[in-house]
Amino acid sequence: MDFLELAGSRYSCRRYSDKPVEREKSDKILAAAGIAPTAHNYQPFRLYVLRSPEALAKIRGITKMTFDAPLVFIVCTVAEEGWVNEFTPDFNAAELDSGIVISHMMLEAKNEGVESICACWFDNAKVKEAFSIPDGQFPVALVSFGYPTEETRPAKLHTIRRDMGEVVKEL
Repeated sequence: MDFLELAGSRYSCRRYSDKPVEREKSDKILAAAGIAPTAHNYQPFRLYVLRSPEALAKIRGITKMTFDAPLVFIVCTVAEEGWVNEFTPDFNAAELDSGIVISHMMLEAKNEGVESICACWFDNAKVKEAFSIPDGQFPVALVSFGYPTEETRPAKLHTIRRDMGEVVKEL
């Protein structure tokens, strides 16, 4: 499968089977995170892997946004490690870098036949407290991975895209 086909076939999965994601595949997902480019290669992110029944029960008690996936990563930014552009000191690249890491993970998961969803709608403070995430780290996303149920399909809006003429301007 070429890259555009792979990227286009990836969708936000909201129904997972209870089949666990094999360690070999989750290791490849982590490897994709590790090679993701970040500003100045500062790597201002931390990943927390939730796979045990206890950890999954804990996150499911905080939010439904994991959709009962068998594997969930808490993605945190570390702002003090983020690159700051001297021309725009109000912009810290840590969140952008975390987004790049998440994209790499989700695309590698798809490459391995594993679906995913990235969710940002959860109580960050509760997640931080429940998992003893240290000060200086901020949970920005929950990325869930697993195998879809047979009836799972992409959402209706998945294939709706703006015309490139609306979003691209060549100068």
